[in-house]
Amino acid sequence: MIGVLIVTHGTIGESLLSSAGQILGGVPPLVATLGVSRNDDPDDITLRAGELLEGLDQGDGVLVLTDIFGATPGNAISHLLEDGHIEGVSGISLPMLLRVLTGRNGSLPGAVQRALSGGAEGLVHMNSDRCMDA
Repeated sequence: MIGVLIVTHGTIGESLLSSAGQILGGVPPLVATLGVSRNDDPDDITLRAGELLEGLDQGDGVLVLTDIFGATPGNAISHLLEDGHIEGVSGISLPMLLRVLTGRNGSLPGAVQRALSGGAEGLVHMNSDRCMDA
């Protein structure tokens, strides 16, 4: 099973994982969160993330989800990414997380694609895309 590490500002990751757990009936295994604050040392964040990655990797790799590309969570984790082994996707959302958590028994590249499609398909202009009652 592919591990998932959620690295975000503050408690965003914890909140998203808690919400996903409510929807799925419990928090799935091999998932961890790492919250980053303004005062955290980037080297310490990278070290803590590395330790979490070791525990999450059961041989199928780990997908890291971050909130904002180019911000501290993503920058810290970027030093740990390894093509085909530790992949990263930014812009985490609840639809993205749910898509990833419900399909982690395939390949790591497949998990990356599920994350991207979950994020993209979760964006809906509700005024024009809502279901209209007849």
